[in-house]
Amino acid sequence: MLYYSTHDPRHMVTLREAVLQGVSPDGGLYMPHAIRPLPRAFFENMSGMSLQDMSYAVINHLAQGDIPSQVLHRVVYAAFDFDIPLVHTCDNRFVLELFHGPTMACKDLGARFMGMMIGHYKALNTNSPTINVLVPTSGDTGSAVANGFLGIPKVRVFVLYPKGQINLIQLVQFATLGQNVTALEVNGTFDDCKSLIAQSLTDEELNRQLVVTSGTSINIARILPQTVYYFWALAQLQRQGIDTGNVVVSVPCSNLGNLTSGLIAQAMGLPIKRFLSVENDNNIFYNYVKTGIFSPRPSKTSIAPALDSGNPTNFGRVQDLLGTLDNIRNHVHAYSYHDGQIIDTMRAVYRRENYLLDPHSAVAYQALLDDLQPGETGISLATAHSVKWKETVERIIGQELTIPSQLARFLAGNLQVKPMNSGFTSFKRYLMREAKG
Repeated sequence: MLYYSTHDPRHMVTLREAVLQGVSPDGGLYMPHAIRPLPRAFFENMSGMSLQDMSYAVINHLAQGDIPSQVLHRVVYAAFDFDIPLVHTCDNRFVLELFHGPTMACKDLGARFMGMMIGHYKALNTNSPTINVLVPTSGDTGSAVANGFLGIPKVRVFVLYPKGQINLIQLVQFATLGQNVTALEVNGTFDDCKSLIAQSLTDEELNRQLVVTSGTSINIARILPQTVYYFWALAQLQRQGIDTGNVVVSVPCSNLGNLTSGLIAQAMGLPIKRFLSVENDNNIFYNYVKTGIFSPRPSKTSIAPALDSGNPTNFGRVQDLLGTLDNIRNHVHAYSYHDGQIIDTMRAVYRRENYLLDPHSAVAYQALLDDLQPGETGISLATAHSVKWKETVERIIGQELTIPSQLARFLAGNLQVKPMNSGFTSFKRYLMREAKG
């Protein structure tokens, strides 16, 4: 199957080209040329599937044979080797815990899948130049991609993060690794980090000299595996004998990557009644759904930093999947909550339901409380373990959190950080100098 650019549907590439380029030369994002519904037999049998078997079936159907079966089997069974539990919190509400991977964030699965796919493509041509994977982070994405790509031969990862805007637990998960991972502390905002990478992916001179791609959800290799979340959630409802005909899924949103994956799953036939897209005060998509005007603006910091995006990069994919504004409104209800509301939700849910949400997962859960109707079943995506924002969460609930051993091990490492200003010219020169070195 071919993949087209959201800026120019006539521009088509293979899956390999889409993954290694990250974005189209015209700045568009790659989308599958055709999304086919899964056969009825799949839905009849999915409640009996393991996570790995389901993942293989979903991604193989979506990729339409672009990934050799033995390669896909190896990649999927390695990437999906942890649990994704669906926790019943109260009444007809459930939380899908996506944070049981190596860095305890939802990005782990997509990052590991992408790392293995790029490793596979690199192994096919060992004489090709080093692949440079660029990733901006406000915490979770950088650690997931760094760990997902760690040690892959002739692949280098550059993680760009805004100075002073991520906590120590997040920082040590990528800035202590060394090997093929470099942490760059940018004297600017998260949007500045994203801008440096966006310019790098389309700069002609840089791309003539280097192979550069993105490790974020703008890369189709991050989107494809995340579709499995939604199938897995409904399969677990089926196992409990719960009707899946009226399921509402609430998604915390910044760059709209998870929402895009959910919409693709819906296009493949998964019976999701509607989605809730939920943002913090950086509510660009919320404003678009309400007004029809898409107006990016500089992001502002919040207690949910992974949602601090002033320009949702997957907006073009959502438009391609749903088309008109009216159709977007039919499929997606948009919500936005400020810091005070997030804090109130975390405290209330912890006190009332004995479930501890991190600030990002709290926005999705609150939207479920506000939107769910009688007779509907709600699933809220929990995208990170609350301990990743340890000090913030402790202040909110008034209790100390214990750091799990899989995160505590990073704290024993030595920080290796390079300062970087927010200008593209100096960043470009740095990349070219590093490639020669």
